[in-house]
Amino acid sequence: MAVKPTAEFGNFDALDVRAGRIVRVEDAQTRKPTYKLTIDFGPEIGTKISCGAYRNYAKDALLGKTVICVINFGAKKMGPEISEVLVLGVANAAGGTIYLTTEQNVPLGAAVF
Repeated sequence: MAVKPTAEFGNFDALDVRAGRIVRVEDAQTRKPTYKLTIDFGPEIGTKISCGAYRNYAKDALLGKTVICVINFGAKKMGPEISEVLVLGVANAAGGTIYLTTEQNVPLGAAVF
């Protein structure tokens, strides 16, 4: 992938990137095989839904994991599902998705800066 052009800090600052904990994993009703993740961002934000291609993980392997998400992109319709947040990740060598996480426990809803 080519390096993208330089962006203004305001582009990053406009994103609301937070840490949340996966509390539920279900099969999503989407064209491509995806999971419907319920993610807890703490009492101020509550729980949000994310549909993503994390099928390289067993459902129980995702439960309780801390993930880093963009929470202010707005809802996106994916078939009959509504994805409210974007879980950030990178591709592994096999093309699976690896979620971004924290090295240590952090408060739910903690902002990434």
